Amino acid sequence: MYQNEFSGNLEKYKNPIEYDVIHKNYYVDLYFIENLLSKNNDTIIELACGTGRLAIPLAKQGFNVYAVDINEGMLQLAIQKAKKQNVHVHFSVQDCTQLQLPVSSNFIYMTGNSFQHFLSNESQNALFQSVKKHLQPGGEFVFDTRNALLSELSIVDEYEESSVNSKGEKLTIQHREEYDPITQILTCRSINKLEHATFEDSIRLRYTYPMEMKRLLEQNGFELLYIYGSWNKSDFTKNSPSMIVHARLIK
Repeated sequence: MYQNEFSGNLEKYKNPIEYDVIHKNYYVDLYFIENLLSKNNDTIIELACGTGRLAIPLAKQGFNVYAVDINEGMLQLAIQKAKKQNVHVHFSVQDCTQLQLPVSSNFIYMTGNSFQHFLSNESQNALFQSVKKHLQPGGEFVFDTRNALLSELSIVDEYEESSVNSKGEKLTIQHREEYDPITQILTCRSINKLEHATFEDSIRLRYTYPMEMKRLLEQNGFELLYIYGSWNKSDFTKNSPSMIVHARLIK
């Protein structure tokens, strides 16, 4: 139903190896999720699992993990990593708005600000309904999204950063970010320069405001338990970089 909304917005993930190198040492969201789980959560579901950064260590701990992503390249790398580590995860290529899994769970999570990929009201609602379909009564849904800092979004932001890719090559990236306050969508365009090659990519990200999020959850049968300002459980304020949303299915 919303395939076109996602398929044209995946350029940032066309190189799963580079993506994995950038994010492989990020664990703060894993610690947050681990602290919510108990051995009563035998089966858990991860949405937009990427290269398996969270699914694999949780499966190592004994959880029965079902992990989905719409990007086949990312998922193939996740499968390779799990196989290399002798870990079993139920990976599948799926659209999160149309989940078709053979299980239900008491706990579903989604990290990496993936919620911002749901660009329309329709796809946001479809996501929550899809989650609801696979949650047991009283089950919990945890996800993150960037907080809309108007001081940053109100200007066109242009900046440059440098890094080294997985091959040891110097990479310079020129970014341009422009926010549309009508659609609440930030368009990020990047020019990536290596010594002998240049390529461009872009991504569009939807921002959702705190009271809008609360209403969205309630309309889809969830109650908002907490909004944190970071995965470290800092208080949420107007200056928080993130919204960490912890919700429970109530109907």
